Amino acid sequence: MQDISRIEVIAPNLKRRLSGVTSTVLRLIPIQARQIGIVATGPGLPEDVPQIPLSRLFFLPRDRWRVWHARRNNEMILGLILRHVFRRRLKLLFTSAAQRHHTGLTKWLIGRQDRVIATSAKAARYLDRPAEVVMHGIDTQVFHPAPDRAALRAELDLPAEATIIGCFGRIRAQKGVDLLVGTALDLLPENPDLLFLFSGRTTRKHEAFRAELEARIAAAGLTDRIRFLGEVPWSRLVQLQQALDLCAAPARWEGFGLTPLEAMACGTPVVAADVGAYAELLTPATGTITPPGDQAALTGAIRAWVSDPPRLAAARPAARAHVEARFPIAREAAALIAVYRRLLA
Repeated sequence: MQDISRIEVIAPNLKRRLSGVTSTVLRLIPIQARQIGIVATGPGLPEDVPQIPLSRLFFLPRDRWRVWHARRNNEMILGLILRHVFRRRLKLLFTSAAQRHHTGLTKWLIGRQDRVIATSAKAARYLDRPAEVVMHGIDTQVFHPAPDRAALRAELDLPAEATIIGCFGRIRAQKGVDLLVGTALDLLPENPDLLFLFSGRTTRKHEAFRAELEARIAAAGLTDRIRFLGEVPWSRLVQLQQALDLCAAPARWEGFGLTPLEAMACGTPVVAADVGAYAELLTPATGTITPPGDQAALTGAIRAWVSDPPRLAAARPAARAHVEARFPIAREAAALIAVYRRLLA
């Protein structure tokens, strides 16, 4: 149980199922807690994350200001209720990753925040008020190149000599999974050493979408070379990133998108659509940006990488160095703490 008197920042996470936002909260808070009194609140949080129960929020003492750092609409709403109905002394902060025009409700909520953060320059352009850009970072101690990729592939039952392309995220059209399957069907006849891996959960709503893709793959006789792994444990996900030669992120739209950073931290170059923050994350030495929804461009970009082994080899250390220099999670944590301090001042 956290000592309320020491709490300076509260980061709500009002979604039980794992998502990109939840992952951000869980990654950042243990790091930030070393420098500021920060806690999470919400259902189903891991025990090792500093936290207080939701029920205690309504009894926060009014002896000091605290920052309420929301990342979802329902969290902004709760912050407003706590401040204006229960009269808690909260400075309201919202982080926006969306790269689309906000609904009327979201605009109204954002307009009532004391300060707003955007996770990319593109996201900031969709806000009707000034925002500070704080880009996400990656824990490079968790995501790092495998000491022995051959041994790792053997452990994962992956072919040692294959050129492996991976795509991580929920199996749905929004993630461009069908585009990458189309690319795989185009490239595999001319590249017998390629292997495509898809890892991510398929919700009931998208089961027919996945079944249709699997039927196309089976009809082409390529089930062993285009594999759907389903939802895998976090530790296995990191290992899969380490085992890849190339990461594909062909989403049709995205908020921020951590997958390219995770891949590059593991020394893996990326082919990504121009959505989310992807264009702000990659360099020509570490990956390629393609137009969203353009399967021909996606196929051409992947073909260019897999047909040039020296380029792939050179990109591995370049990708790792790029993330270490520009996107360590400690930098994100420090930038957010600076915003908290200014609000509390």
